[in-house]
Amino acid sequence: MPQRREANPCVRRSRSRPTSGCGHPRLERYPQRVQPVGVGAIFAGANVTYTALWPALALVALAGLFFILIYNRLVRARALVREGWSGITVQLRRRADLVPNLVATVRGYAAHERDLLDAVTARRSDAVKAALPEDAARADAALGGMLGRLMAVVEAYPELKADTNFRALQTELSAIETELQSARRYYNATVRDLNTRVASFPDLLVAGPLGFREEQYFEDADPAIASAPPVRFDSVR
Repeated sequence: MPQRREANPCVRRSRSRPTSGCGHPRLERYPQRVQPVGVGAIFAGANVTYTALWPALALVALAGLFFILIYNRLVRARALVREGWSGITVQLRRRADLVPNLVATVRGYAAHERDLLDAVTARRSDAVKAALPEDAARADAALGGMLGRLMAVVEAYPELKADTNFRALQTELSAIETELQSARRYYNATVRDLNTRVASFPDLLVAGPLGFREEQYFEDADPAIASAPPVRFDSVR
């Protein structure tokens, strides 16, 4: 009597739901690989790998480093300009504080030079109060001219020239003028460096958007004043 063949459970249950263990032998032996979530999953169908991102990341890092270097260089140049201007301000204040004592000493011997003495006293702080370097330079040149005329007046008073207090004030004034000229040269040098960087490529790509601008020199625009010989306050002896 022939044996009855058992029905395949996979065929019998195919209309309901598949059971485990009834899949294709090859499919069960070699299961499908699940693609990891990454670049390939985001850009479906594109042949993009992580290796291809390294050049782009390197360029971004290089650009960021380049930006930082330029920014730090501009910040340092601007800080030097402010330091130089601070040095000029210190000397201008020292001279402004010295002028009243000098005028008072001269007034004791040359009271009739009242107009000149009052003008020197009134203009002694103009350079300190100026908002812009160009205005401060113009006020400084004007006061320097008045002090030069004052020293010329002193030549007519031998007793004033021999006064110990006047000679001490004159020596101090001469030292202040020397230090002021040194501070002026330093400041103008730092301004030149900053202005060159702000106007040069590639620094201008960073300077403009971040608010770095060219600074003014400490010099008067009047060619007559700029070409005038310097006044020597130590010439009166």
